[in-house]
Amino acid sequence: MNNQELDRLLQQLKDEIKNTQAVDEKGVELLRGLDTDIHRLLKQSGTQPETGNLQDALTHFEVTHPKLTALIARLLESLSNAGI
Repeated sequence: MNNQELDRLLQQLKDEIKNTQAVDEKGVELLRGLDTDIHRLLKQSGTQPETGNLQDALTHFEVTHPKLTALIARLLESLSNAGI
């Protein structure tokens, strides 16, 4: 995956986070962490990202927010395929 595709996917995830409602306290904390990570990834394209927050969010939102979960899964898969 090239940087442009990664930037597009990160932007989609960021947009979905903004539109996500009805989240519990842990979910709010995870979304804040994801938002911070996304900003960092968009600014530091090409560096080694930390995917722990993405994994935690994937697990937490798996049942309640399927669209958000799908985007997180796509991002994790893309990072993995890129060897990150």
